[in-house]
Amino acid sequence: MNQPQVFDRALVSKYDFPGPRYTSYPTAPQFHEAFAVDDYRQATETSNGAPLPKPLSVYVHIPFCMSLCYYCACNKIITQKTEKAAEYLDYLKREIALQAELFDTGRRLTQLHLGGGTPTYFTDEQFAELMDALRQAFHFDTRSAHEFSVEVDPRTVTPERVYGLRKLGFNRLSFGLQDFDTDVQVAVNRIQSEGEVRDLVEAARRSGFDSISIDLIYGLPLQSVESFDATLGKVIDLRPDRIAAYSYAHLPSLFKAQRLIRPEHMPPAERKLELLELTIQRLIAAGYVYIGMDHFALPDDELALALRNGTLQRNFQGYSTHADCDLIGLGVSAIGKVANSYSQNVKELSQYYARLDAGHLPILRGYQLNEDDRLRREVIMALMCHGRIDMAHFERRYDIEFPHYFADSLDQLSGHIADGLVAIKDGEVRLLPQGTLMMRSVAMAFDAYLSEGQNGLFSRTV
Repeated sequence: MNQPQVFDRALVSKYDFPGPRYTSYPTAPQFHEAFAVDDYRQATETSNGAPLPKPLSVYVHIPFCMSLCYYCACNKIITQKTEKAAEYLDYLKREIALQAELFDTGRRLTQLHLGGGTPTYFTDEQFAELMDALRQAFHFDTRSAHEFSVEVDPRTVTPERVYGLRKLGFNRLSFGLQDFDTDVQVAVNRIQSEGEVRDLVEAARRSGFDSISIDLIYGLPLQSVESFDATLGKVIDLRPDRIAAYSYAHLPSLFKAQRLIRPEHMPPAERKLELLELTIQRLIAAGYVYIGMDHFALPDDELALALRNGTLQRNFQGYSTHADCDLIGLGVSAIGKVANSYSQNVKELSQYYARLDAGHLPILRGYQLNEDDRLRREVIMALMCHGRIDMAHFERRYDIEFPHYFADSLDQLSGHIADGLVAIKDGEVRLLPQGTLMMRSVAMAFDAYLSEGQNGLFSRTV
């Protein structure tokens, strides 16, 4: 994929409108409740019956948090009643058992990701209990290529706990940092010191984690170019393997917690573009490779290597180095992808418990892909992961004439072509260096489900 070379603020602003992140296609607004547990069971049978069944990936959602971060739009439960975690773990183990019954025992589990909420809300003992349940239910891949990751709130762990996570089998850590500036931290109710984070990063290195990632957010209240520049300098000094710099979507009408942010503290729209430009310049100058979307990695990191050799993947956790897996979602609101289907669990804890008490999988809704969906998904993922669409490849694979089948899509790219973001030449649709930041807007041209009424469902594309 081409690396961004010139940050044209006018062009970035022009193409900065609401659009999907394309961690799936079709995207979540297309999921519906007509997709039921029986449909999911059929998908698992199809998956098991494939000539070469895919490896398995598991996502576990742990929704609890000790305190409220005002910017957060995740599905979470704020509580200091830690006994709730023990109850939730008991139900997770029930769901693990129900899911494991549906998959052939010989299939390797190569990816595991714990997200939230705050996964480290669980105690060390509860983590061990969860991992034991997963090991008993699934065939863990212990080869060097496996990827077992956990999201960590630096305020909830000690260096000793980091060592404990490594002993349990996790080999990747993602630290939610967001910003080092004290005023910004107070404004979003998430206070953590540079010293605490540095100690944890060093502990992760000493304990042998294969990859350390740090998450940042630009566009938060009270952020300035100067303050975020200081944060970037400190993060670069920590030298994590990967950095994710997310654009903050301030939608207080949708997310109640964001109403606690004082409106006068929000930066103007042009500030966000300044912060994005700064982030790209600083990280690339520091030797990081732009992977795509919000992601950067060191040149010898697996993500950067996958980008170079054309094996980069994209799933609900973002960019990945692994081949396409069947994803099993566990916990409230978790999303899975099995065979040619998506499924999502209920979002309310009471409903989650009630369905498992009845012995049922807690699936609320989902989607079964048709052939057009599968084609468009592959086209969009080729663009998002490799920066190019090889028309001949898709013509052979789907027996289509690409320019005819996607005539409307190609017409929609006329503005991108005129602005020097995309080229259609020699049988390829290719992102140009100036267009890499706007790849989501390019992908939207191939989305058959977008409409005017969906704009409010997505974050802005830049």
